[in-house]
Amino acid sequence: MTKYFTEQPRDFLAVATPGAGKTTFALSVAAELLGRRVVDRVTVVAPTEHLKVQWAEAAARAGIPIDPTYAAGKGRTSGDYVGIAVTYAGVAVNPLAMRIRTERTKTLVILDEVHHAGDALSWGEGVREAFDPATRRLALTGTPFRSDVNPIPFVTYAPGDDGVPRSVADFTYGYAHALADHVVRPVLFLAYSGEMQWRTRAGDEVAARLGEPLTKDMTAHALRTALDPQGSWMPSVLEAADRRLTEVRRHVPDAGGLVIATDQDSARAYAKLLRAISGEAPVVVLSDEKAASKKIAAFATSEDRWMVAVRMVSEGVDVPRLAVGVYATTTGTPLFFAQAVGRFVRARKRGETASVFLPSVPSLLGFASEMEVERDHVLGRKVTDEDDLFAAEQDLLDRANASEAASAELEQSYEALGSQATFDRVLYDGGEFGHAGEVHVGSDEEMDFLGIPGLLEPDQVRELLHSRQSERAEQQKQAARDAARAAAARGREADTVAEVSTHEQLAVLRRELNGLVAAWHHRTGQPHGVTHAALRKECGGPAAAVATAEQLHARIDRIREWALRKTS
Repeated sequence: MTKYFTEQPRDFLAVATPGAGKTTFALSVAAELLGRRVVDRVTVVAPTEHLKVQWAEAAARAGIPIDPTYAAGKGRTSGDYVGIAVTYAGVAVNPLAMRIRTERTKTLVILDEVHHAGDALSWGEGVREAFDPATRRLALTGTPFRSDVNPIPFVTYAPGDDGVPRSVADFTYGYAHALADHVVRPVLFLAYSGEMQWRTRAGDEVAARLGEPLTKDMTAHALRTALDPQGSWMPSVLEAADRRLTEVRRHVPDAGGLVIATDQDSARAYAKLLRAISGEAPVVVLSDEKAASKKIAAFATSEDRWMVAVRMVSEGVDVPRLAVGVYATTTGTPLFFAQAVGRFVRARKRGETASVFLPSVPSLLGFASEMEVERDHVLGRKVTDEDDLFAAEQDLLDRANASEAASAELEQSYEALGSQATFDRVLYDGGEFGHAGEVHVGSDEEMDFLGIPGLLEPDQVRELLHSRQSERAEQQKQAARDAARAAAARGREADTVAEVSTHEQLAVLRRELNGLVAAWHHRTGQPHGVTHAALRKECGGPAAAVATAEQLHARIDRIREWALRKTS
């Protein structure tokens, strides 16, 4: 506010993490500008119909009556209103009508989640034409990065150190800053792996472990198999999420959970599973339902346990009591992931934590480990030398690989056969926590993490994760030592000592490898899962949890070689 009214800019871009209060800031600016007669009218542009209503309700509480039912062809609106709320798609339908309205009176335009103005070329052009004559333009976003090169209207771009144009925000308030100020909650990401089986179009049956290095199509098949409600993976993960919600509600009685589904059929199937697990029917929100907004609003003020939604709660929707989430969608772009996680970080009081359950897919684990990284919208990559000649082609490939939609060929060439879930690890504050070996769903090892209290400060969460991991490791060592003593008493000491020594040796090697991978992450920013996958690709062998001592030694030596090369 101080920066805005000191500089009095025509255009202002505020980048703030979800839950930081962008709506409150924008309406405070609007009220001040209206009071000073700098502007006479307010136009809010939002991504969805539901958010138009939410903006109107928030504006009413701030004493600014806004019409959320306005349409471009409507022309005039009631004299009781001082503003309107429209969608980006609505502006693109008739930008000239919006331009005429903007020219007639001194107008403040609030562009909510302004990165959506680049969703389609026509949207960006429409927004630029409609609001070019506006007196003031206030752009807001929580996720200013996009995977395309469509410039966002009224956003300034400046070349970075590498010569590539990047968006320039007038004010930035990232997740790390908000977390330090206790404005948002810390997020625990609980990742689940497991064995997947499916049949290809050719009739071949394929089995793979979720999270292992696979081709793009095989990763997509494995993820869709995991999310199939007919398999065992989703029921197991939903049951674990419900246990976590029960634990959180011990300290936060009205805490709620949200499952983000890919499509309507999956949403209904997940709701049926949750009803059997929790004994309570969840609220199901489908994007094409007229009552969707009312359902979300009712859930926000109720004490119901679960809501299942298809994209409706992906962005901007304010349900502060959401504390547990299940990311059960095949949409895997960084933009959507950040928006989805943003539904759970809104803090109401100090000490509340959020828990998000994820499939162990390398890209998602990478997004989770980079929660605190601030991003800008990059317009393109500059070719700097002869070795970089294929940069443009690589960018095209990267964007293709980040595509949200599955191809028709993929849909036809796949049939899920079965899935089993296992607990993989917890990601928190850039670190990874878990237990050695395979951790089964419902085991005491899994409950070490599901049972973390729902009211803890960020430092307490970190300490508790470390202590539970080390306590379980010490228990395993003690059990091994007890077994060795018992075996010795029975006269089979020699055989068992060797067995125990192997067990302890593997545990030590895994801890050493995980520590080196964590250090590599802090040094390079590369996600833990990507590093583990690269080591397996170079050295061979299965996942670290089931690798031999020789294979673990090879990976430790290899990552040490990388460190020496990077240093020199």
